[in-house]
Amino acid sequence: MDLLSKNDETQLVVMFQITDKKTKTEVEPKTVKEFLYCYIIRNEPVPSGTQKTAERTFIVDYEKNEFLKDGEVFRYVSGSFHYFRVPKPYWKDRIKKMKAAGLNVVSTYVEWSLHEPYPGEYNFEDIADLEYFLKLVQDEGMYLLLRPGPFISAERDLGGFPFWLLNVVTKNRLRTNDPSYKYYIAKWFDVLMPKIVPFLYGNGGNIIMVQVENEYGTYYACDHQYMIWLRDLYQSYVKSKALLYTTDMCGDSYFKCGPVADVYATVDFGPWGSDTVNQCFEHLKQTQKGGPFVNSEFYVGWASYWGSPPITTRFDIVMSTMKEMLALNASVNLFMFNGGTNFGFTSGAAEKNNEDYKPSITSYDFDALLNEAGDPTEKYFKIQKFLKESNFSVPNEILLVPAPKGDYGIFTMQPLVSIFEKVTQRIKPIESDVPLGFEIMGISSGFVMYETILTDKQKDVTAPVNLTIRKVRDRATIFLDQMPVNITTRKYENLPVSLNINSTVQKVSILIENLGRINLGNFIEDKKGIFEPVTLGNHLLGPWKMIAYPLNETSWLSTIKPQKYVELPAFYKTTFTLPNNLSKPLDTYLDPTGWKKGVAFVNGVNIGRYWPSVGPQITLYVPALFLIPYPGVNTIVMLELEGVPENLSISLVDKPNLNGTVNPIF
Repeated sequence: MDLLSKNDETQLVVMFQITDKKTKTEVEPKTVKEFLYCYIIRNEPVPSGTQKTAERTFIVDYEKNEFLKDGEVFRYVSGSFHYFRVPKPYWKDRIKKMKAAGLNVVSTYVEWSLHEPYPGEYNFEDIADLEYFLKLVQDEGMYLLLRPGPFISAERDLGGFPFWLLNVVTKNRLRTNDPSYKYYIAKWFDVLMPKIVPFLYGNGGNIIMVQVENEYGTYYACDHQYMIWLRDLYQSYVKSKALLYTTDMCGDSYFKCGPVADVYATVDFGPWGSDTVNQCFEHLKQTQKGGPFVNSEFYVGWASYWGSPPITTRFDIVMSTMKEMLALNASVNLFMFNGGTNFGFTSGAAEKNNEDYKPSITSYDFDALLNEAGDPTEKYFKIQKFLKESNFSVPNEILLVPAPKGDYGIFTMQPLVSIFEKVTQRIKPIESDVPLGFEIMGISSGFVMYETILTDKQKDVTAPVNLTIRKVRDRATIFLDQMPVNITTRKYENLPVSLNINSTVQKVSILIENLGRINLGNFIEDKKGIFEPVTLGNHLLGPWKMIAYPLNETSWLSTIKPQKYVELPAFYKTTFTLPNNLSKPLDTYLDPTGWKKGVAFVNGVNIGRYWPSVGPQITLYVPALFLIPYPGVNTIVMLELEGVPENLSISLVDKPNLNGTVNPIF
């Protein structure tokens, strides 16, 4: 071998490509010496660093109208499952059930507001553990459609944008080419994308497609330069390791603004009647030359809103539409497969104009294939049967039965403290000559109490007198000396509220509730609170003291002793232990029937808003992992705003009620 020159060795190496007997993979020794030593003398495979591996690719064949994964034709039926709506310990169960239904792909959004709740403060723990979620999907042998936005809509507060973005981006410039907006996206992507890149298909991961923006065609700006910039930002991270795509609603106007060059266009639509499939897929034909049809959000149900009847979808039409799409060789994403829950104050709102503001309920059950608690529904089994008949079935089978639920009985809530008591003030009040909005005060959600002391001149009026709040975002309860006198909402803002003012009245208080920022359309810059003048007759009220109640924890209530009676709004509390014959806690539902409106906490976890007086949602889902097993003590805390039942009772029941009586209020 020493007689061979270096060039000779290089030439001979090419000749000595062989198949390793142990690994069955093609190997290419670095040198002839290495080949002879490893394969002739020691009969060992070459070092792993010298193995030749094929490049992993996921691309579009525009001529044959197919996706190609590693050169082989690939089609998917996926389901939407949002990790941020389901407790982390339940993720694996939901993913397994998706696979057992016959799906080969999972689709999820990335919620910016969850991961960067305040500027430069990042959260990737617990329910925000994105990398763990991606790994679970990969371990299950499923592929992933990732939708990082940065705007996602998703019926989430501000469409997934962090609230503080409203403070730092030029007014009316979200989702545009504005430098201030782009700066914060680029900064966020610099944190997010390095976590995602290892999971891209071309890098050995399972992410085959990455969405650029989300339904941008619905937004008035129609800023093509922004979409080009965002595409290039994505491309700088994704490169050729996954396929970039856009998603837009079915309509000519949406496809004028949503798609962007060199990004694969898809459409979303539901089972909306005859010829819907052809009409909607026609937009894809007109947008790009070739490639497979994709419905990125095929709606098997719909979201619900406070004060509005739930929207139901005839499943026979769902099935016939799905069959029609698959007959056209389309890939389909079922939206939602498992909806989950808008825990805390994470739900958004819909609005066509100010009078049509509709806040989303706490539940995101969505009439999905897996219900809010992750149990399979009739839809699930019908889809599973259909996919099996369509050769989308998978070999593994799991037991698919509803998990048992806990019916834990009736409990009596005890009055603790009124919201007006100083002990409830967990954040130092802010004082200002004019009322300030939530965002400028650094408050994301919950409530703010605006208080002002009346001067003798302001009280020198002939009763009654009109109080006018020019802008209400979203619901205002007006108090005179801590006694409630009126409630008004954004629908009726700037309409005078008649008050009886006399010389004994000292203070006007206005409790403002943020019911959720708008998550889609042209009005997403939805700031909360009061940020315009408030007048009493001809007098401008002020200065103001603003007391924030973000309600992100309730541990401080543990030191407060129960009272016989408290003035509303007020905190109430009960404690209980689970039955001692349970091996572990069971999922359950909090039923606040008889209570009017408020927020509930179980062992310190904000499980969301309740509003049974308005409907349609009555019960709140309580995952078992929020409960403490026997003999531990569980605590339920409720902030009730408007009215309590005489017996102060609540119950934990084993069945949900998401279809109660509806009383429209907006």
